[in-house]
Amino acid sequence: MEEIYVNECYVKPANKPSIKKTTAPRSYKRSFYLVVILSLGLLAGLLTLAFYYKNSSQYSAEYLSMNNKLSSITEERDLLNATVSVVSNQLSSMTEERDLLKANLTEMTKELERLQSLFNQKKTCPTGWRKFSCSCYLLSENSGSWQSARKHCTDQGADLVVIDSPEEQNFIASFTQKETWIGLSDIEQEGTWKWVDGTPLTLQYWASLQPDNLLFREDCAHIRYQETSWNDERCENSLQWVCEKLL
Repeated sequence: MEEIYVNECYVKPANKPSIKKTTAPRSYKRSFYLVVILSLGLLAGLLTLAFYYKNSSQYSAEYLSMNNKLSSITEERDLLNATVSVVSNQLSSMTEERDLLKANLTEMTKELERLQSLFNQKKTCPTGWRKFSCSCYLLSENSGSWQSARKHCTDQGADLVVIDSPEEQNFIASFTQKETWIGLSDIEQEGTWKWVDGTPLTLQYWASLQPDNLLFREDCAHIRYQETSWNDERCENSLQWVCEKLL
């Protein structure tokens, strides 16, 4: 019997490793991480949205301010344009009035000249005087110094002749045959020739190399030197003269 028991082998049951169930804890961790990530994402989104809203509000305020300024500038521009338009219209109207006044003035000037011409035609010079344009001229019969010649003219309400046009120059030359005093001198300031009415010398008919102020004593002018030219001469010399007075 003992042999039977000896020969029988006792097979011990194999030790099977215990299997731990970890499914539930791992699933919990994943859910936890997912919640954390979603929370962080949501927080980041909220922060971004808040930042955007803040900046958007600031930009909106700036935009509104700029828009108001632009609107104000536009209104000022429109007002200026309206003012410019009004001023332009007024200027155009004034220009038309000016042109009309100028046209009227031109017509009145022509009419005045016509009336003066008719009036002068009716007026006559005293006996012995020659008429040219609006003046009367007298050639002296005697001779004398420049000063005495001028006194003779002023005693008759005239003065020594003032030649201010080529026509007048030719007229004086037409009836003078000798050296004849005219109303031109540099007595007041040497080298500054002036007419007896105070006007400076502009139109000139000096002979060649004249005036030369020979010996620094020639301060009065006469006509009929080298044909019809002018020459400076000593004022004490005795010459004929020409008086002139207005009609």
